[in-house]
Amino acid sequence: MHRTLADDLSRLPELLSSARDLAVQELAGLADRPVVQLDKAPVPEALPGAGAGGEAALARFAERWAPGFSGSAGPRYLGFVTGGATPASVAGDWLTGAYDQNGSGAAGSWATALERETVGWLRELFGLGEAHSGAFVTGATTSNTVGLAIAREWLGERLGVSVSRDGAAALGPVDVLSGSPHSSIGKALSVLGIGRDRLRSVPVLAGNREAVDVAALDRALSELDGRPAIVVANAGTVNTVDFDDLRAIAALKERHDFWLHVDAAFGGFAALSPSHAALVDGLDAADSVCVDLHKWLNVPYDAAVQFTRRRDLQVAVFHNASPYLGLPVGEPDFVHLTPENSRRLRALPAWFSLVAYGRQGHREIVERNVALARDLGERVAALDGLRLLAPVRLNVVCFTLAEEPTPPTRERVAALAHALAETGEVFVTPTVYDGTPGLRAAFSNWRTSAEDVDRIIGAVARVL
Repeated sequence: MHRTLADDLSRLPELLSSARDLAVQELAGLADRPVVQLDKAPVPEALPGAGAGGEAALARFAERWAPGFSGSAGPRYLGFVTGGATPASVAGDWLTGAYDQNGSGAAGSWATALERETVGWLRELFGLGEAHSGAFVTGATTSNTVGLAIAREWLGERLGVSVSRDGAAALGPVDVLSGSPHSSIGKALSVLGIGRDRLRSVPVLAGNREAVDVAALDRALSELDGRPAIVVANAGTVNTVDFDDLRAIAALKERHDFWLHVDAAFGGFAALSPSHAALVDGLDAADSVCVDLHKWLNVPYDAAVQFTRRRDLQVAVFHNASPYLGLPVGEPDFVHLTPENSRRLRALPAWFSLVAYGRQGHREIVERNVALARDLGERVAALDGLRLLAPVRLNVVCFTLAEEPTPPTRERVAALAHALAETGEVFVTPTVYDGTPGLRAAFSNWRTSAEDVDRIIGAVARVL
């Protein structure tokens, strides 16, 4: 029987109630479902001709696809840096879809005003000042890209050209310096026409560190003979959550001409904890900042924020010159600040979570995750057959097989990761740290508890 949109509209309360019931069922069992699904996915079916209706679609999804979805929103998914979704942010996300606001501009809706309020709260949360303006984007990769696009325009300003009008070629070769940059930096440089190979690696500190050697950075900048450059500092590296000395790097501006972009995708949340806030001291001195919210803020994908001191240059890069959109005057609409024209109201789930749990609630998540990571690190180090690759500095445990006299192979480490995934208890991701293949367990989910660490270490011990 063919179902129409009118049929679904007449039964909308029942459809939403059924969807709510499925969501409640899935979330209630999240802690015990397999963390990843390794079985083969169903073979694609032909596009339906006649519509079955929303309730039939929901039933088909629940039967055919839902069993294969991972438990990535759950407490023992420690791969990448993956948060979950707080209850309030889930509610906000559902309402985002229901209201379906286009957050590109302020005309006819308060949606953009809500985003501005949320950005202001986040700016305060991360210790940034009024000089920084911000906007929501999809994730850390886009946030880094936006920050570096503004940096590219700043380089043009310094060299007397307009990159937004003349193109990146007008700059000539660009120097981008960093100690332990995330892979998204190279991707951003490729997208922006600067080039991946323009990213220059600066030596890091000795002693099992990933933080840049500021003296070496000083020397590298001196070698540019006064040419303006971009420095990408890291507030929380992927492998070991090491932090560059942001205050010392910013002080180099007294002698060198550079744009300071800080990738604080998840490390920026150290600002929430008095015990760790010193790690991001100097963040306010950055010209642009990346923070990813679907990591440690625990809001649904996708959500990040970018900040900059030079909104005028941001408008120069991203403004959309069209009569029906209006000119970017006064307080520019978001259509003039990010790569998107139409954009989802990503701020609403974050707004809900910040109102529901406040600074203290999100501080508790951060501090609990850090404590659990340290507990896991101590227990991993105590296991025969494993060793830590670096100290547990914040929320990531980086470890490998304790094989002597040669380091473990990538294949052996990958086999360990696969064996752990097969248990259904925990998921971790592979890495290479200082030339040694290893695994990394990243804690950023609000649900993770001491009981989960017990289950994780139990699974690790069983597969060794």
